[in-house]
Amino acid sequence: MATLAAEKQAGQTAPEAVVVRFAGDSGDGMQLTGGQFTLSTALAGNDLATFPDFPAEIRAPQGTLFGVSAFQINFGSTAIETAGDAPDVLVAMNTAALKVNLPALKPGGLVIADSGEFTKRNLDKAKYDTNPLEDGSLAKWDLLAFDISALTLEAVKPFGLGNKEALRCKNMWTLGLALWMFDRPREPLHQWLKQKFAKAPELAEANIAALNAGHAYGETAEISGPLKQVHIDPAETEPGLYRTVTGAEAISLGLVAGAQLANLPMFFGGYPITPASAILHHLARLKEFGVTTFQAEDEIAAICAAIGASYAGQLGITSSSGPGIALKGEAMGLAIMTELPLVIVNSQRGGPSTGLPTKTEQSDLYQAVYGRNGDAPMPVIATRSPADAFECAIEACRIAVQYMTPVMLLTDGYIANAAEPWKVPDPASYAPFPVKFLTEKNDGENLLPYKRDAKGARPWIKPGTPGLMHRIGGIEKQEGTGNLDYSPENHQAMTDARKAKVDGIANDIPAQDVCLGEEGGKLALVGWGSTFGPIHQAVRRARRKGLDVSHIHVRHIWPLPANLGDLLKSYDKVIVPEMNTGQFKTVLRDQFLVDARPLNKTSGQPFQIAEIEAAIEQALAE
Repeated sequence: MATLAAEKQAGQTAPEAVVVRFAGDSGDGMQLTGGQFTLSTALAGNDLATFPDFPAEIRAPQGTLFGVSAFQINFGSTAIETAGDAPDVLVAMNTAALKVNLPALKPGGLVIADSGEFTKRNLDKAKYDTNPLEDGSLAKWDLLAFDISALTLEAVKPFGLGNKEALRCKNMWTLGLALWMFDRPREPLHQWLKQKFAKAPELAEANIAALNAGHAYGETAEISGPLKQVHIDPAETEPGLYRTVTGAEAISLGLVAGAQLANLPMFFGGYPITPASAILHHLARLKEFGVTTFQAEDEIAAICAAIGASYAGQLGITSSSGPGIALKGEAMGLAIMTELPLVIVNSQRGGPSTGLPTKTEQSDLYQAVYGRNGDAPMPVIATRSPADAFECAIEACRIAVQYMTPVMLLTDGYIANAAEPWKVPDPASYAPFPVKFLTEKNDGENLLPYKRDAKGARPWIKPGTPGLMHRIGGIEKQEGTGNLDYSPENHQAMTDARKAKVDGIANDIPAQDVCLGEEGGKLALVGWGSTFGPIHQAVRRARRKGLDVSHIHVRHIWPLPANLGDLLKSYDKVIVPEMNTGQFKTVLRDQFLVDARPLNKTSGQPFQIAEIEAAIEQALAE
């Protein structure tokens, strides 16, 4: 995509898509600014994708490089599937934000900087020897530098705010300028500010004044060069009701929908951990749908409480990120041994241990598929985007209750925090899967709590049901009766039965499709999870060049779709892009004996489209 500046010079029409990045100190409200710009973009009818990128520190020292927070949005009049490779516009609220984010900006892109923040002290903190706004080092970009701090103070002066409180309105001034640049209405933001500061109307009016001042600056200032208004036409979309949704919101709504389709109340046991905490926050606001939320004292208590709720006849849900999933491992084994339904949401983040708490990665695949003691098979589902998370959450609930098994639902920090438009589905389009509890003995005069149905699932028995008392616990169960049985023959039989039950799910999930391209050919890119967007765009661009490449994206990670092996063998080469060191590649090689080649990235940042394009061209040139 040509840069905005190049298009202006050439006198071209507005671009089909634009990438804007807001960056500043972690206290500058960049996530709030980005979120509200996203709202205005959605209301304008553009397709969009966002990428919030913030530091792990709760409040890093002001003006430092490691305290920079950023929010990137890609929006346009065509289909948008990623947050964009490189920004066309960088709004830098301070010196450190410019230093950290400038390398990502497209050549010829536009820098909007708050010159009031480029003091000697802040330059030193950002490790600048000279002021980049004055030394010519930004020559390959368009630069607009003005004192946003001073302009904000002037705009809110009538409201009598203190200097510190007044400067907190800077993000609204900046947002007002961005709204003018991209021809966005201010009224929805006015309403939002009045609601947000309903108990402090003077703050609402001050922020509205700052927003209006930023908008007016763009409208009236006599600035030659790059600051021009750009209008992006609405994207063509199917008729329907749309809303902007993050992955955490969509998973929460999908879990509630899944419980409703199963005709069960839901119990959610969680413990705060980045980036999974948002699911607990969202579900806590949905109590009217039969949702009970419980913030436990630790990760183990959270999953054990959820298992207890499932034992009692509710749909138990728990959620965490990699470190917390590790702590939950023993309890997952308990749910597998007792064969109780449970949904475990893993919002993956970067690195082992504490790692990169606010950065994205896909490095928990081995943990999800293999990471428990004993032979403990468990279905694993991966969502590919914020909107897709709703469908995946429902599917996780369905498999859990129909097969009496825990299910892990994989998402990651990018999906959890990113937003995109979501067409709200018709609830009537989903087939219910109501649960039937066992209410009487199922073997004449005897109860067999581990008697299996055609799917290999045992009956679900509510405690206290008259005449259906049975043993429960983590020690090996006797086939059929559920009594304790350590015998070699029984353990072999029960291990085989648990494995066969999970393996059989492959017959109850859709056949793997090719989401772009043909079945068979020279090259297939196989992805899972949040790599969908960059893979899809890269394959689309490569196919426009006439290259023989297809895109396959796998939702059901374990068990894998029954036809996937034959599908992969129909291609000469298979590349697996993933944000880890090659975990899904190993699974595919193990299961299907295909020469799947890795394309790995573990920087804490999503793939760029260009990185995958280069890998396609290299593979086909060999």
